[in-house]
Amino acid sequence: MKGHYLLHMFNPTKNVSPFDVNMAYEAEFDGVIPYSEVALDDIHALTQDTIFSRGTKGVKRTGIFIGGREFGLAIDMLNRAKSAMVPPFEVSVFADPSGAITTAAALVACVELQLKKKTGDSLSGKRIDIIGGTGPVGVCAGILAAKCGATVYLTSRRGAKVATEYASEYNARFGVKMLGADSSTDEKVMEFLTESHIVVGAAKAGIQVLSKRQLAEASNLLVAADVNAVPPLGIEGVGVHDMGVEMAGTPQNAVGLGALGIGDIKYKIHFKMFEMMKKTDKPLYLDHERAFEVAREIVSKL
Repeated sequence: MKGHYLLHMFNPTKNVSPFDVNMAYEAEFDGVIPYSEVALDDIHALTQDTIFSRGTKGVKRTGIFIGGREFGLAIDMLNRAKSAMVPPFEVSVFADPSGAITTAAALVACVELQLKKKTGDSLSGKRIDIIGGTGPVGVCAGILAAKCGATVYLTSRRGAKVATEYASEYNARFGVKMLGADSSTDEKVMEFLTESHIVVGAAKAGIQVLSKRQLAEASNLLVAADVNAVPPLGIEGVGVHDMGVEMAGTPQNAVGLGALGIGDIKYKIHFKMFEMMKKTDKPLYLDHERAFEVAREIVSKL
């Protein structure tokens, strides 16, 4: 295997994502080695087994990918792997559980771009309501948007208490200030929708979270972004390929961002970050902030 690029995939879940395996081979890693049901306490030993086996030159052709389904756990695993490195025995690590980090980075970068095109404004001071915001994409997108100065509400069908608990947990961990809101009924959704500048549909696939009727009353809405490509679409009236398409019937002629439009950017981010791992001379630790930097670079060329 001399000279080959190897990628070790550490996953806390039972199954390793075929998407991640496919992407790694698309990025031309020569060997992709999956590990399932990996606990946080396993990361130190697995990392040291990875770094000491190929010599100081071989570590430059070795990487670690962290998957799973939980954003917070993936970041914990990335940090645990980083702490296990023993320079010069050090490899790059990329965390992207369920593609949530690269999806969230693409989502926020696209929203930022389309808002700028429509109004000339940044995200600073804008209210963003993320429906299904307690999932990994919603949480990560909320953190990124909050760091851009937006007022972020994570909403949950389980009520404001649950949403606030999630927001508080991640606020403490990542130094942001997100809030919680209730999206359990149409009436509760309308309580915040009339105040929203930006709304994101990040609920489970196949669930419609906003109808055209509701959007017709969204008096301040400027951008609506949907990451659900499975029928019925999460936000009615947003096409899966839309990227800045005006939404008929919305008071401010809000623009829509569809799941496959966002997904095209997500794919490019994912691929780019795998390429970065292979080409770097110094180890990289690729988290949500680094993914957002890459996303901004990509969308700046649109």
